[in-house]
Amino acid sequence: MTILDRKTPPQFNGVENITLIHPQTTKLDNGCNLFTFNSGGQDLVRIEWIFGNLRFNPAKPLLNVAVNTLLTEGTSTLTAAQIADKIDFYGAFLQVDYGYDNSQVTLYTLTKHLQSTLPVIKDILTDSIFPEKELETYVRNQQQKLQVSLQKNDVVARRTFNKAIFGPTIYGSAASPEDFVSLKREDLQAHYKEMYQPGNCTIIIAGKADEAIVDAVSGMFKGEWGQATITADTTQPMLSPPMDKFIYVEKADALQSAIRIGMPFVNRTHPDFPALQVLNTVLGGYFGSRLMANIREDKGYTYGIGSGMTSFKQVGSFFIASEVGADVCKSAVSEIEKEVNLLKDQLIPDEELSLVRNFMLGSLLGSLENVLSHADKFKNLYFAGLDYDYYDRYTQTVKNITAEELKALANKYFNFDDFYKVIVGKY
Repeated sequence: MTILDRKTPPQFNGVENITLIHPQTTKLDNGCNLFTFNSGGQDLVRIEWIFGNLRFNPAKPLLNVAVNTLLTEGTSTLTAAQIADKIDFYGAFLQVDYGYDNSQVTLYTLTKHLQSTLPVIKDILTDSIFPEKELETYVRNQQQKLQVSLQKNDVVARRTFNKAIFGPTIYGSAASPEDFVSLKREDLQAHYKEMYQPGNCTIIIAGKADEAIVDAVSGMFKGEWGQATITADTTQPMLSPPMDKFIYVEKADALQSAIRIGMPFVNRTHPDFPALQVLNTVLGGYFGSRLMANIREDKGYTYGIGSGMTSFKQVGSFFIASEVGADVCKSAVSEIEKEVNLLKDQLIPDEELSLVRNFMLGSLLGSLENVLSHADKFKNLYFAGLDYDYYDRYTQTVKNITAEELKALANKYFNFDDFYKVIVGKY
């Protein structure tokens, strides 16, 4: 019997390289792109139908999200309850998801039930009718949810911040109760016919996606869907953020104030993006970050604070977000500014940078636990127009970037006076 030596820690090995699964690619004759990640193994498959959102119309700002949400609320032959019952009967799971750039329908199912569940998806994507009763219920529920959400300072801060940095675009639009009232069934139907067509669709299959599964999906979704007669316009208007960079939404009885600070930023396609992710992680991107150490652990102003970077098709953003005691809001903002400026003035110590490197590479490796995760990484690349060498550059940047290079990046990008600052509560 081997006795463990508990006085000697296990050997530590750094992450040398990341190996990603590449998909098999097929283009259907109707223009739909199909990507397959076949893991073998368990008889489970995830299929995603992903559609580019149509060009944002400020006069009808909720069409993309409303159409996506109401896809499963009825077709010519199935009610919402019947759709749910058919999926549940086979132990499958169906969900619809809306994002700023794309909307999608996702099916999780056992492979042996695919022939029974796939026709339900085909019906949804080709024959949704948006029943008036379901639309009325959606409008009523969303208005109630919005009224509750607008009582939360962090929600108001996020909405206000996005509107400030992205302006009247799909990225900056914040729904009002009146926007829900203006939704009309005929507008949803027209939007649906233009958007949910094969030329605007990407199908991604992951799991036990053998030849029979691929043939079943491609056979079901080949040919034209409905009567699509126009090309889906997925372009988006250019950003034009306002000049006002300090926005204060006062709430006299607030016990806490929500803080949101940041700016429009580079997205994943920019060569500096991986290096800036390292800088962001040092500042506020993990639990051991500088913002957490200062404002939570040292000052006790908040339960949590962090910074992040988002990447969209057109643009990205950098933000710092927290909720702090209303009486220490100004002090918290001052400490945030101090931490940002320290990155510009002082080199990050080797020990801290090493910790961040290991955290980031470990997080990337840990996020690749199964074939579905590999498919998700592929989506990040594909919809940004990038190749797999992006992750090679990412890992090399994380492993090799120097403190001097990070300081130079902080001076290039982090001018606190240029940051948009949103405070909701007391200041």
